[in-house]
Amino acid sequence: MFDVLLSIAISFTVTFLAIPAVINVAEMKKLFDMPDARKVHHAPITPLGGLGIFAGFIFGCLLTIKFSQFADLQYFMAASFVIFFLGLKDDILVISPVKKFIGQVLAAFIIIYYGNIQIRSMHGFLGVYQLPEMFSLLLTYFAVIVVINSFNLIDGVDGLAGSLGLLSTAIFGTYFLYVGMLPYAVIAFALAGSLLAFLIFNFQPAKIFMGDTGSLLLGTINAILVLKFINVANTADVRLPIAASPAVGFTIIMIPMLDTLRVFGIRILHRRSPFSPDRNHIHHLLLDRGFSHRAITLFLVAVNFVVIGLVFMARNLNCTTLIFGVFFLFFAMIAAIYYLMPAPRLFVAKTTTEENAQLTKASQLLPLKKDSILEQNN
Repeated sequence: MFDVLLSIAISFTVTFLAIPAVINVAEMKKLFDMPDARKVHHAPITPLGGLGIFAGFIFGCLLTIKFSQFADLQYFMAASFVIFFLGLKDDILVISPVKKFIGQVLAAFIIIYYGNIQIRSMHGFLGVYQLPEMFSLLLTYFAVIVVINSFNLIDGVDGLAGSLGLLSTAIFGTYFLYVGMLPYAVIAFALAGSLLAFLIFNFQPAKIFMGDTGSLLLGTINAILVLKFINVANTADVRLPIAASPAVGFTIIMIPMLDTLRVFGIRILHRRSPFSPDRNHIHHLLLDRGFSHRAITLFLVAVNFVVIGLVFMARNLNCTTLIFGVFFLFFAMIAAIYYLMPAPRLFVAKTTTEENAQLTKASQLLPLKKDSILEQNN
């Protein structure tokens, strides 16, 4: 227990002290995420918050985990470093989706082959139990990559990805601590401590974004935790066995996962790349209906928490029933947003030529072009 508390204290402190320094350096070097038609922020904000999250997480883990006793965990740190440099390069230089995908596959390879985490059984989902080795590997790669991208794609409004990540890591960490798997509890709570410190600066109005560096790290650690949870919680000798562990694990990260699968499906149906950008995410739907960033974050975290509680209370039911129930609740919520909360109609106000000239002059600091903003800052 002391190691868990120490990891939280270290990760929180390091991230809390690192974020202001990152903001200052980003302002000096003009490292900003510039607003455009698809993004929801209206001012240049640095996307390098993942640096602070990663620093707090790594220090919290390295100073509290006894790697000599738990050799597999060193490979999780290695995968985290791969993801860190991948995300950092994307935040600063921007890399192609293909290169980003290759980096994610490399991280998944380290987690699966060296970290010994693999989905070997469906635990009764769709009536399937033990899986053939090849199908097991393919399913595990798919699961890891989808979870990594789900947190990356849900990071669209202030505080949302960090809050959902804080919820999931706190729940996974509590379970692992209760069943006596201290190293995994330390990993979960070290990331939770970093996220808690980061959210102080990221909640609306955000002073910094976590960027791909933070969101990819968040997805990677959650992929490790959820797969380990599914494999451990279903065993009979664990302190708190959960018969429908895949359903509970899936529900803990349901908002990022289901929104990602839904958006990927929409893009594929329209014959587009699953990784092509758009405004179809659930937070975009709520933004278009007048919700603030803070309201969206609190609403989606509350929905996720309530559904987790419902599924946990029904954890001894059939796994297939619970997972399809979660699907139904999520898509019922999407349908309600579409049909019961129509987007407000926009009206264009007419202005005179003189008023247009005044508006143009007053808005000279708001062109959505990088060069013009940098020239004014220089």
